[in-house]
Amino acid sequence: MRGLLLLLAVLLAGSAAAALARLPFACGPGGPATSLPFCRQTLPLQARARDFVSRLTRAEKVRLLVNNAAGVPRLGVAGYEWWSEALHGVSDTGPGVRFGGAFPGATAFPQVIGTAASFNATLWELIGRAVSDEARAMYNGGQAGLTFWSPNVNIFRDPRWGRGQETPGEDPAVAARYAAAYVRGLQQPYGGRGRARLKLAACCKHFTAYDLDSWGGTDRFHFNAVVSPQDLKDTFNVPFRACVAEGRAASVMCSYNQVNGVPTCADEGFLKGTIRGSWGLEGYIVSDCDSVDVFYRDQHYTRTTEDAVAATLRAGLDLDCGPFLAQYTEAAVAQGKVSDANIDAALTNTVTVQMRLGMFDGDPAAQPFGHLGPRDVCTPAHQDLALEAARQTVVLLKNYRGKHKAILPLSPAAHRTVAVVGPHAEATVAMIGNYAGKACRYTTPLQGIGRYVQTVHQAGCTDMACQGNQPIAAAVDAASRADATIVVAGLDQKVEAEGLDRTSLLLPGRQAELISAVAKASKGLVILVLMSGGPIDIAFAQNDQRIAGILWAGYPGQAGGQAIADVIFGQHNPGGKLPVTWYPQDYLQKVPMTNMAMRANPARGYPGRTYRFYTGPTIHPFGHGLSYTQFTHTLAHAPAQLTLQLSGGHHAAASSGAASLLNATHPGRAVRVSHARCDGLTIPVHVDVKNVGDRDGAHTVLVYHAAPQAGGATGAPVRQLVAFEKVHVPAGGVARVEMGIDVCDGLSVADRNGVRRIPVGEHSLMIGELTHSVTLGVEQLGV
Repeated sequence: MRGLLLLLAVLLAGSAAAALARLPFACGPGGPATSLPFCRQTLPLQARARDFVSRLTRAEKVRLLVNNAAGVPRLGVAGYEWWSEALHGVSDTGPGVRFGGAFPGATAFPQVIGTAASFNATLWELIGRAVSDEARAMYNGGQAGLTFWSPNVNIFRDPRWGRGQETPGEDPAVAARYAAAYVRGLQQPYGGRGRARLKLAACCKHFTAYDLDSWGGTDRFHFNAVVSPQDLKDTFNVPFRACVAEGRAASVMCSYNQVNGVPTCADEGFLKGTIRGSWGLEGYIVSDCDSVDVFYRDQHYTRTTEDAVAATLRAGLDLDCGPFLAQYTEAAVAQGKVSDANIDAALTNTVTVQMRLGMFDGDPAAQPFGHLGPRDVCTPAHQDLALEAARQTVVLLKNYRGKHKAILPLSPAAHRTVAVVGPHAEATVAMIGNYAGKACRYTTPLQGIGRYVQTVHQAGCTDMACQGNQPIAAAVDAASRADATIVVAGLDQKVEAEGLDRTSLLLPGRQAELISAVAKASKGLVILVLMSGGPIDIAFAQNDQRIAGILWAGYPGQAGGQAIADVIFGQHNPGGKLPVTWYPQDYLQKVPMTNMAMRANPARGYPGRTYRFYTGPTIHPFGHGLSYTQFTHTLAHAPAQLTLQLSGGHHAAASSGAASLLNATHPGRAVRVSHARCDGLTIPVHVDVKNVGDRDGAHTVLVYHAAPQAGGATGAPVRQLVAFEKVHVPAGGVARVEMGIDVCDGLSVADRNGVRRIPVGEHSLMIGELTHSVTLGVEQLGV
């Protein structure tokens, strides 16, 4: 009913769109500044921005350094709220977005950890484009901004992290590709290269090594992340580099934590050196909200407020989410601790982004996206995309095989009455995770299953905590009388969230007891469906043969219940794969959240983190995911040898001290990436994927790399994902997947100093059941 009311509201609001049109932000017809250079669209954007900044008083300038920037009425410029969110749909988490009136809701796509499980970069960009349409429509209606502080591309390093759900998972290559794809979808640049015009301005957060909120007496406001140059280079910074260098994101957000004793928002090496210098950011750098205040008051990094202003502006921060810079910058200038030039540089960066968004081009209705309005939000196409994304989110973890075939999918004809139990059986808001808005509508798991079969519902647990007296007996009774039982369990935002890290990987409270009791009593098959952001130790269910199938659905968004049912009953063949390792509970005893090291240290009993460095037991490994069909791989093409050319003056023996090599294949040597001729240097890998089962299905080809064991690469990952593509293959069919592996990126390894080197010798590429060797040699070129 709520979904119908929302749809009706949208349709009625469409006729009133003209009345809701946003007034010009600046340079409106008849305004006081239309003849000034900053309003002339024929001038270069940066020249216009500098002209605008030059006309401001110092008092006006400092009020533009914060997220709720004040207007400049004498120049016809309105105030602006920079903080809007669009992690997986337009969200009202930040003050820049307001739902209501003509915009009662927006399409709620699956939480990011779920869409990451699709391993489908095309889907990621399509979601970004849909969100961009809805955000622009709401901006035109005066209910959203144009600067969206999304995506979150931090590495999901520790399974307890409450915000891991917001990220694309534990793998740097997946996170990097997700970052670039989603940013492209949100921003949709047009009008040339370089500082192209933007539909929206995306922001990649939280730079860097931020993945602890509150654990063991340590919180994000006081945490100093001690990180090696090696881990920064090949893990934590990888997705941010892709965000800026490949996605061309308009913004990067620095984090609350310190890294090696320096707050990230006051680290000039990070902000000016890495983000703007090495990666070439053309945009602005913003603090996480109140980060400047945090490093002054909580971390005591500076002695005075004015010192904090100087530290952050000189480091390269452009915008403060919070009031700190508006309150203390003038005093910092008066004391000579920061200059007007520092302020002007920051404002030029933020204003240039506003100009790229068309905010200084007069009437929004006359601009390229001015036609978007209420009818472009919660469209049937966007809601269909949300359903398809939810289907691709689902990972089939277990499908017990009987005498003749696997149990799933269920047949509605053979299972006419199904008991639906568990605390998530009627999930609505829980399905959209955090940093979400108001969904267009919801389909609960109970409703989705009810479209296939007759259902009997008993919750078994009244909430996710499932503590104390619970109606488990009623659920057991329902299971004992039904043809099959589906248990929908897991976590929610009261268990894992921003500011709330977990202390256990087990299901909360009595949920495991409920599942086992139902499995023991059930007359028919039992299927377990899990909703969560982080991994769960479900060894008890994995080892229980009475539980025939297990699915993980992440937080699947507004259409999650329909997607889950479509998978269970075979309307959709699951193709998702886990984007994180599922560890056993005892793993937590060996890894304090505060230990940032990725690599194992056996001498200290430290097992390492993620599939790249951890080789111990798992509940399910990274990349695990079953299908209702079977696929095989055949390597159609890949070279067995490759020669790396060096630029003049550089020698091949960068790590050994020996003379340069001609066509060298000697082990133990490695070449600095900065010394190699990398442009266009790729390894073509063509794989034929055959569907040998009786159902059409989608399959993700995962290509892993292992460096030569004696390749001068201390601390190299056990294996590292270097390419992946998703392909749909009909039953009995074959599809060729063509990929290219960037040699300087995919085959290089960061050394202890954070220098990327390419080991010489025999490299291994692993694709499913295949292993292919590529011998890399070096050829010295003249100047």
